Amino acid sequence: MQIYLIDGTYELFRHYYALPSARDQDGREVAAVRGVVRSLLGMINQGATHIAVATDHVIESFRNQLWPGYKTSAGVEPDLLAQFPLLEEMLEAAGFVVWPMVEFEADDALAAAAVAASQDPKVEQVVLCTPDKDLAQCVCGSRVVQLNRRTRTILDEAAVVNKFGVSPASIPDYLALVGDAADGYPGIAGIGKISAVQLLNRYGAIEKFPKAVLGERGVQALLFKKLATLKNDAPLFRDVEQLRWCGPTNAFANWTERMEKPRMLERALKAQKALTEKRQLRPGPDAVFLEGR
Repeated sequence: MQIYLIDGTYELFRHYYALPSARDQDGREVAAVRGVVRSLLGMINQGATHIAVATDHVIESFRNQLWPGYKTSAGVEPDLLAQFPLLEEMLEAAGFVVWPMVEFEADDALAAAAVAASQDPKVEQVVLCTPDKDLAQCVCGSRVVQLNRRTRTILDEAAVVNKFGVSPASIPDYLALVGDAADGYPGIAGIGKISAVQLLNRYGAIEKFPKAVLGERGVQALLFKKLATLKNDAPLFRDVEQLRWCGPTNAFANWTERMEKPRMLERALKAQKALTEKRQLRPGPDAVFLEGR
């Protein structure tokens, strides 16, 4: 059994900027919503059985209280922000498990779900579908991997080390030192990627650095590490079977009519029938689900 954990925020942003504008019957922009739902149904049609989606229902989180420059919804297109609740509602109607995050971030939900799912002996592999470098800290061997569905790139633990120069456990320290422009914190002045790797491989975690290495900058480095460290203890589900896709709900027909995409309902029902009759292809543990269409 493979568990696919989807970064819904990334997917919505990506589809918003990749697809031409489209309006629903009420005049609301819905192209990105339609694209994400179509893509996930494509994964089901390719054989995925267990999928959950985490979204940033509210872009701001507890991290904004720790660092005033942390990312916010400022500057995000109103048409894009307005699609978050639409996406969450339509995905639920399509039968997917959705975790809309408010105090915490979608990345925190993905991290917590990865920990919980990887502890289940029935699970062969957990696939984190996101290119966000924060999630590299969750990679574990080849059991928990990171997948960029757009570039078809998979990162297992060896690939994380090859890409960043440090192990997954050191990713929060690495990001604290070099910064993360996407999340809005700059890192430590005077420390680049090469020197960060050298320091971490020599001393270990930032807490173990000799005081002379960072001096007064050590306090800020620890703050940035706190920003980069994902919360992985949220109780999102009791059993991985709760993540199994069992088909669309009755409400999905209304959504596809509203979105003027009747074929989406046909695709969902076809996949449901295949699952019910146990005729779907069962991919091996190395299967990768990319751009379902």
